[in-house]
Amino acid sequence: MWQRYQLTTEVLFFCCYWIVTNLIIKQLTMSISNTTACTNDSTSHFDIIHVCLYSFIFIVGLTLNVIALVFFFCQIKSRSPTVVYMTNLTMADFLLILTLPVRICYHLGLKGIPPVLCDCLGLILKANMYGSILFLACICFDRCIAVSFPMSSRIQRARQKSRLVCLGVWILSFGPSLPIYILKRENVSLNVTKNCFDNPPVYATQPAVVFSTLLLGFGLPLAIMLICSWILVHTVQKSPVAQTNLVDSRKIRRMIATSLLIFLISFSPYHATLVVLSLHRDAITSRTCNGMQPMLAAYRYSLVVACLNTVLNPIAYYFTTDTFRKNVVIGTVQKMFPLYNLSSGQR
Repeated sequence: MWQRYQLTTEVLFFCCYWIVTNLIIKQLTMSISNTTACTNDSTSHFDIIHVCLYSFIFIVGLTLNVIALVFFFCQIKSRSPTVVYMTNLTMADFLLILTLPVRICYHLGLKGIPPVLCDCLGLILKANMYGSILFLACICFDRCIAVSFPMSSRIQRARQKSRLVCLGVWILSFGPSLPIYILKRENVSLNVTKNCFDNPPVYATQPAVVFSTLLLGFGLPLAIMLICSWILVHTVQKSPVAQTNLVDSRKIRRMIATSLLIFLISFSPYHATLVVLSLHRDAITSRTCNGMQPMLAAYRYSLVVACLNTVLNPIAYYFTTDTFRKNVVIGTVQKMFPLYNLSSGQR
């Protein structure tokens, strides 16, 4: 039953990604054919596709992450390093999701959103997106050392410092973003602030910042996940337990592959568009129409794909674990049938 459930979640993920990808291709095709129709008019914000996509992410992501937070804070007793990382990952995804209603209102054509609010929500979204990336790398690294060095007391003591690691991740996520957005508030022009969420990030025109973002915010976490995943698969295959029926090595490999695939598909398009925007920074700073529309459309939709990760994380990391499934299912049954549980407990 659970194998069928995992297969269903993977099919759901690929269906969602296929839909979003086709919407991106369609929008890019339309934008390329209308590159001369470049307008910065504040009345042209209405975009039903973005409204639908962000609404889906908000409703589904909020539901899944609230369930996960309730589970981590109220149900689970253990405070293992993995649980600490997963709790912080859920909090980062939850904070990101809370920024989406204003984006939905903006794409519905709502006028008068203060530029300060636009910048603050943009800061919160980007910081929590990179927080999620770093927490995913922490989870993968923690799993790797836990499996590779199960009997090492030094490793186990180091793992108990997960709360300090999480504090460092939060500081690293928000710290570098604050000076950039403060500088933007001091130097931004009225023409740029008028469009709120339609503009590329301010650091896209700064090659040094883009390079450091790609290296520390995407490249390094990806390298950690790839190396740790390879070590984890290799360790599991060499383990004598894997030769028995006690451990399903195929299930472990599938979970690792799914996690890596979700990471790559969610965050690769966004960082690829950052590179393209950085290479065409002259067109962005001069606000010329030629070629800007396809780039901006690609950026906006790649951000949607990155936000979709907040829906996929609970499915990939929480709802596929036995402890989470059992606690959530049992708790739901107890709430639905309290009289049955009372009578069964009295027997």
